[in-house]
Amino acid sequence: MKTALILIDFQMDYFPGGKMELFNAEQAVKNGSLLLSHFRDNELPVVYLQHVSNRPGATFMLPDTNGINIHKTLTPLASETVIIKHYPNSFRETGLEAFLVTQGIKRLILCGMMSHMCVDATVRAAFDLGFECVVPHDACTTRNLQFGEQVIDAPQVHGAFMAALGAVYAQVMTTEECVQ
Repeated sequence: MKTALILIDFQMDYFPGGKMELFNAEQAVKNGSLLLSHFRDNELPVVYLQHVSNRPGATFMLPDTNGINIHKTLTPLASETVIIKHYPNSFRETGLEAFLVTQGIKRLILCGMMSHMCVDATVRAAFDLGFECVVPHDACTTRNLQFGEQVIDAPQVHGAFMAALGAVYAQVMTTEECVQ
């Protein structure tokens, strides 16, 4: 089954010094880099999703800022596809689905940032569109969330979303398991 790597929003605003720093972002990008090397070594398709916010009042991923740049360890090659998106769901108002269908891709390895938002929305949409989905949980990350007065720590947010995706939408595993 033809498989593609989908790298979601590994962008500078999510790293130290960015406008929306995430928990353990450097470890997630390190594992994303291992996946990328595996796909490149095996000449498999790679697709980058790059979020550019066009929402009024947005405070990060703003056009023409360093924050929207893809992390240097994942710099796309000229032969790799980069798709700009404006919503958490990477399929919404983009050419992602058409690209995957045209390429005959049926299985997706999806990773990136943020577990509770763009990764979750994209995996659920991919599943609904009929793609087989795999999520290497250690190549994804998120941030603390607040619900009422309760602060939910990033590892718990991440774990809850990975558990939910793993129940129906995707096979959730480690990066090492994905590259074996």
